[in-house]
Amino acid sequence: MRPVPLRDRLGAGTLSNIRKDFVAGMTVAAISLPQSMAYALIAGVDPRFGLYTAIVFTAIAGVLGSSNHLVNGPTGAVSLVVFGALAFIDPDAKLDAYEAMFLLAVMMGVVQIAIAVTRLGDVTRYISESVVTGFIAGAAFLTIIGQVANALGVRAQGTGHQHVLYRLYLTLTQPAPFNVKAIAISGGAIAIAIAARYAVKRFRLPQIDMLFSLIALSFVAWLAGWSQGAPGAKPAIPLIEAVPAALPTPHIPEIEFGWFLDLASSAMAIGILGLLEALAIAKAIAHKTRQPLDYNRQCLAEGVGNLIGGFFRCMPGAGSLSRTAINYQAGAVTRFSGVFTAAFVAVAVLLLAPLTAYIPKAALAGLLIVAAARLIDLERLRYTLAASRYDAILLLVTTASALAIGVEFAILIGATLSIVWYVLRAARLKAQELIVADDGVVRARIASDPPSRDVLIYDFEGDLFFGAAPDFERYLQSAADEAQARGVTCIVLRLKRVRNPDAVALEVLDHFLAEARAQGLEVLLAGVRPDLQAALGRMHILDRHPGERIFPEEETDYSATLNAVRAARALASAPHEREAQAVYYLV
Repeated sequence: MRPVPLRDRLGAGTLSNIRKDFVAGMTVAAISLPQSMAYALIAGVDPRFGLYTAIVFTAIAGVLGSSNHLVNGPTGAVSLVVFGALAFIDPDAKLDAYEAMFLLAVMMGVVQIAIAVTRLGDVTRYISESVVTGFIAGAAFLTIIGQVANALGVRAQGTGHQHVLYRLYLTLTQPAPFNVKAIAISGGAIAIAIAARYAVKRFRLPQIDMLFSLIALSFVAWLAGWSQGAPGAKPAIPLIEAVPAALPTPHIPEIEFGWFLDLASSAMAIGILGLLEALAIAKAIAHKTRQPLDYNRQCLAEGVGNLIGGFFRCMPGAGSLSRTAINYQAGAVTRFSGVFTAAFVAVAVLLLAPLTAYIPKAALAGLLIVAAARLIDLERLRYTLAASRYDAILLLVTTASALAIGVEFAILIGATLSIVWYVLRAARLKAQELIVADDGVVRARIASDPPSRDVLIYDFEGDLFFGAAPDFERYLQSAADEAQARGVTCIVLRLKRVRNPDAVALEVLDHFLAEARAQGLEVLLAGVRPDLQAALGRMHILDRHPGERIFPEEETDYSATLNAVRAARALASAPHEREAQAVYYLV
């Protein structure tokens, strides 16, 4: 029997997808290599841990995630927060800092898995995009500030407990002179990166501009002899530590019990930060591709990736904005593009790791400054600031919080403010008075209409939950007072457009109905939806309110309300007047 060709077994479409994912993975790996090492430097740890994260975490989150284009791994924002979280470790105790970082990744993964299991990932939809925009802008500024020392070729001053702007001041005013050669390398990296990106866009070249810039500057430094010191002497410019040519292996962190207390709040903050960053990027890409996302599944993928990564010497990670954008632009089709990315990084580590000993820190610093600057989307900032006062405040508060307090708290402050603002707006219950016009039309009352003297009709709209209960109670009391002032004995409450009734709001309604009965007022409930009617039954309100005063929502538009108004006018009128007072239509 002749063997079936692979193309026929998998299908032309499947092979095409594999080819596209393969090319996209190779393209993303080219930028992932320098970025991963650079982000490890931001966190203050060995560059190899950034590469390990780009292998283990990227592969796991790629397989388990929901988004077809999201690429996970070390990121600038998370790395910046990790640096602050490890500030309680003595700067000279590097091994302790590494072990604490592995523990932090495990704790962060547990937090994210708990969020996924409890299905709290859906809550992120209530966090405004303005918060994400402000957070990215703030994180970009802090990333640039954090690379000033490497770009100048001097030692960063201060500790993680001091404000970032004060540490920048100490760095710039230290007595040690700036390293002119390092400045030349960092400036050259910025210039070459900008020019290379222009060439990539102009001639539609593969997006390996950052990798090309890093290789070019490292080669220039080697030719100039700046990366080679005499025996026993330091080279002319600081270099990153050599990365061993080995893949990550299982490792149980060696921890101290006190670290749990020191890292608990950071694990929670970074865990939420990582999810918000990943979900925001995934939603941005999904908006273009129209791919439906499972937020809780993506949260689970992030959590499992960090949890397992912590046992393979990985940094805490999240979704990468730059790598995801490149993955999408390079034509990725499925989640396995992330797996290909991880595989290419692993191959590069095995084959090229010894060469990392020749990479100047200043070159990575220049590339990070360029990458951070590109994250500041000026057009998006202008659009958000001009959209509404609500968006502008969220953006400015989040950005200012990142600069003034810290990036780990900025996203929490912005997210909390966004959710609180949403709840406040959702709690606004709307109410308006309706009247029966002379031609029998039931419509909204305007200022020129005389007050109704037979039936008072109120139309409610909004979520009938505890947050809206004060407004609901105020509207009902106003209706009762108005009825007494006008001598009206019947009130119709149109509830067709209220949603999500809860115990607090229903108790307000129950008390109002009891007080109305005591005052001799007839209250009719119109357009009662099935969920509201079921809730009224469970709370035994229907046992105390006559069934003929309840008008359930019907399939015919407005029929329940018209029937309620007719019944109310019949109750309020003398028998011989009822025929002339029929109503036919509601606007």
